[in-house]
This record gives sequence, C-alpha cells and structure tokens, in this order.
Amino acid sequence: MKISDLLSPADVMIDVRAANKRLLLQELAAKAAAGLGLPVEAIASCLLKREELGSTGIGRGVAIPHARLPDLQRPFGLLAKLKQPVEFDAIDGQPVDIVFALLLPAAVENEALAALALVARSLRSPENLARLRAAKTTSELLAAVAGR
Repeated sequence: MKISDLLSPADVMIDVRAANKRLLLQELAAKAAAGLGLPVEAIASCLLKREELGSTGIGRGVAIPHARLPDLQRPFGLLAKLKQPVEFDAIDGQPVDIVFALLLPAAVENEALAALALVARSLRSPENLARLRAAKTTSELLAAVAGR
C-alpha cells in the first residue's frame, strides 16, 4: 500500500481555515462526503465519536483523525495543511497544522491497520514534516507526504 492508494490530488487541501477541532473535522467530513457520495453527517459523526475516545493528535503539530464507515469500500484519505494551527488535545499539547484524515471500511481490519501505519510513518520524520510545512501548493504537499 502506498499513500497514492489513499489520497488523490483532489483530496489535498492547503491553507485550510478552521476556528477549532470540531469545525475542522466537519469541514474535512464535507470534503470527504463530496468525494465519496456519502452523507456529511455520517462521516462527521464517526470522526467526532472517534475523537471522544481520545485525541488523534499524534504530536509535532500532526493529527490523523480516522473513522470506520460501514458504507465504505476502500480506505480514503484527505490531507490538509492549516493556515493557522488549531488546538487538538494532542498528546504533546501542541496545536495541529497538518491533518491527514483517514476513512476506513468497517469490515476490513488488516487493511485499516496497514493504512493507519502507513500514514503515521509518512508523517513521523522531521524532514518530511518540514517539507509538508514548506509546501506552497497542493501538488507540493502531495509529493511531500508521498515521500517524493
């Protein structure tokens, strides 16, 4: 599995503005719903319920909000670079400015874990994070997360 299996160029956003975590997740849900043809509220609800279990802010300004959706056939990702960081209750207490939302089929366990691990690995290296933050276009952002 590669990042390109999860993320298309149309699903990369730059300079996203959100006042807080809830509004950010709702905006990501709306973008995902448009791309997947699923109800916005179903996606937003699943993402928000997952956050209630514990923040998906993994530290260093990065969050990987994720949810399982029964109507989804394959993993689907959205990458957003925020204009201004938002408080995300991250593990290190730092606000978040890089968000990779991952929507996963409810039925397929191994593929879901592999997708999460892949995204986490691609957002772990300080060099890669610097490239993501320096990206000025969606294509630069996509290349940075894909390790190109």
